[in-house]
Amino acid sequence: MLSHVTAIGNNTEEFGLFVQYCSNGTIEHCEATGHTDTGIYVGQSSNVVISKNEAHDNVNGIEIENCTNVSAEKNHSYHNVVGIMSVLLPGLVEKYSTNITISKNVVEDNNHDNFAKPGELEDAVPSGTGIFIVGTNNTVVLDNRITGNKFVGVAVVSTLILGSLLNPPLPPEAFADIEPNPDGVEVIGNHLENNGYNPPQGLPLPGVDLLWDGSGSNNCWSRNHYTTSFPSSLPACQ
Repeated sequence: MLSHVTAIGNNTEEFGLFVQYCSNGTIEHCEATGHTDTGIYVGQSSNVVISKNEAHDNVNGIEIENCTNVSAEKNHSYHNVVGIMSVLLPGLVEKYSTNITISKNVVEDNNHDNFAKPGELEDAVPSGTGIFIVGTNNTVVLDNRITGNKFVGVAVVSTLILGSLLNPPLPPEAFADIEPNPDGVEVIGNHLENNGYNPPQGLPLPGVDLLWDGSGSNNCWSRNHYTTSFPSSLPACQ
């Protein structure tokens, strides 16, 4: 367990709280700020709860990478490049990411300039992103308050999209060891306001409250309070 820990990177350290190859743990009541990768990172782990933490002024506020059965709940993530990211990446020991729950968080004003180290994958994440679901399966985004993110409130995309944003872009064969498309994602009951108002230039997708790149299967959206979406009509949850 990590409880009541404060991690301050002063823009020189990649990670604040770093949890990898762990199971049955909790990160609670912590604060992480000033990290060039992620403030609170959980990677290749299972059965972890990330609860009631504060992450701000990082590249990624909270990142859940190639994990199973992880929940992020009641956190406050703000002034990062990306508020909360659930992602499946290639080239790691764990080849799957599934059963992720992101619920009852406040994710606001994540418009920090991207200060990741050049060449790192984090250098590709677009500023102004609230909750970023990238290639993970059976992910539930539930009852969050997501406001003031200039690119997108909640995005559900293939990992291939993230690879395409690198300079130079990663070719599709770089993702051959994973299935990069998000399947079974449910975005339900979230309050989204004032997102997508000023997206970064050159992105292949528009700025909106709710965004889906059309990849994957059995993804659905229901009972969300929002103004804009792409596409304009999203599949409803049954």
